[in-house]
Amino acid sequence: MTRLFNDPSDFPEEARLGLVAANRDKLMAVPGGVVRSTRSEPGTVAVVIGGGSGHYPTFAGLVGQGLAHGAVMGNLFCSPSAQQVYSVAKAASNGGGVLLSFGNYAGDVLHFGEAKERLIAEGIPCEIVLVTDDVASAPLEELDKRRGIAGDLTVFKAAAAAAEKGLSLAEVVEVAREANRCTRSFGVAFAGCTLPGAADSLFRVPESRMAIGLGIHGEPGIGETDIPSADGLAEMLVNRLLEEIPEGFSIQEARVATILNGLGTIKYEELFVVYRKVDELLQRAGVTIVEPDVGELVTSLDMSGVSLTLFWLDKQMEPLWTAAANAPGYRKGSVKPAQALDPADVEVVVQDQIPDASDASRNVARGVVEALGVLSQTVNENCELLGQIDAVAGDGDHGIGMQRGSKAALEAANEALDGGAGVETVLQWAGQRWSDQAGGTSGAIWRVILKALGESLGNDKPLTGQCLAAGVIGARDQVMAFGKAKVGDKTLVDVLVPFAAALAKEAEAGKGIVASWEVAASVASEAADATAKLIPRVGRARPLAEKSVGTRDAGSVSLALIIQALIPVLKKCEAS
Repeated sequence: MTRLFNDPSDFPEEARLGLVAANRDKLMAVPGGVVRSTRSEPGTVAVVIGGGSGHYPTFAGLVGQGLAHGAVMGNLFCSPSAQQVYSVAKAASNGGGVLLSFGNYAGDVLHFGEAKERLIAEGIPCEIVLVTDDVASAPLEELDKRRGIAGDLTVFKAAAAAAEKGLSLAEVVEVAREANRCTRSFGVAFAGCTLPGAADSLFRVPESRMAIGLGIHGEPGIGETDIPSADGLAEMLVNRLLEEIPEGFSIQEARVATILNGLGTIKYEELFVVYRKVDELLQRAGVTIVEPDVGELVTSLDMSGVSLTLFWLDKQMEPLWTAAANAPGYRKGSVKPAQALDPADVEVVVQDQIPDASDASRNVARGVVEALGVLSQTVNENCELLGQIDAVAGDGDHGIGMQRGSKAALEAANEALDGGAGVETVLQWAGQRWSDQAGGTSGAIWRVILKALGESLGNDKPLTGQCLAAGVIGARDQVMAFGKAKVGDKTLVDVLVPFAAALAKEAEAGKGIVASWEVAASVASEAADATAKLIPRVGRARPLAEKSVGTRDAGSVSLALIIQALIPVLKKCEAS
């Protein structure tokens, strides 16, 4: 259990600030994460990594000379927002382009991808390399669908060492992709992790059993077995990874970097007992081990678990793996002292100004703030239910993520309203703050929804049924284009599409706002219930797809609940 915290919602930010305070010689805080506090060579590539908080020393603990130039820090187990990625990348940029690298999770792919396009549009060359080392998350023929776990370190380390040598962006990207191709990981868990303030862990493993193929966000494993001896576990891990020797390598005379990783509560002495056998097995197989790491490198708060990573080395990769590095959570060799960076030289992204708005739009904006309050209350009342639904085949954090996001959105909307904003600006601020605080796929999707609604309603128009319906249609189109999900994939899209169609149909028929919304809300509720029959084809639930049959999709349920809860607010707005 995570015991030391103040307000649970402040935990990631307070941990970030504490990390920087303890490592000012290496780190500097910027909006969205951290960057090096030392100067890098001008014109070199900046390697920016990131993902959810809760995995220290990954990600922020891997920022420093010889390692990453910046780390984006999302909320606990949630991807950072596109704005946060953009902010950290701008601050870390050295003039040679930016490489973004992270584990292959849907929310991260969405947010980092959007930030990449924004950086390129501003003239900053940017590329993405996904880490896909987890052999349990997809078969070898679907390597691109595998998620990133402890192999993050090998990819980040190789790419950063290449950037430190002055290689071009294209060359650094090639190194990172090759490092990823040559990395394999496999893990087990004995107990789930607990978020600050939560009454229970995200998942449970029966006594004397272990989950096989766990995910680092609390995703359940793909199977269970009795807990073996330490030697038995070593044999399981080694044997599984030796089944997948990367193309171009043979086990005889191979040189391999090993990482035996503890996920939070396995003590170092336990890891050493297991590693003793790992070392013996690999050497017996003919493998030469190069600078192994045993310890906590990619954690999951207080999860009880272990993973083994093998990084197959050639003449190009070995010097990159053994190169010196000096970061708060990872040190190797001796780096050349670097000059401290003046904070004034770091580019910081600031909040947009509030544009002018009509009185009519400000009046609508007040109703929108009230609606966001109802939305937040609805999420709070159903938070536990949404988490339980999500935990069946996912990581169980949908309710908490929605709670964080909706609370932040309401706060941002009130700030914008107090500044004289119209409805478009209020919704844009709310969506951006939701994305920043919630992260994850749902954070990205709700930012898109609120942004699309704002674009339709504008900053100078009164509320009409046609504008509202057009906004929902716009949200549908943008969500599907952004997230690539389709009807039948068991996502929020399975509710959003029929809801938008029903609302547009009623509005075109000349019905009022409330009457149209009530009909469409009924359609949304039926669509959410129908997702129980579906098999997830995208997102974190996909590896455990069959397990989710019979359970509704959490994102669909939360959207349907919110749609229904907004009816009284719309009645009040229509009456005024």
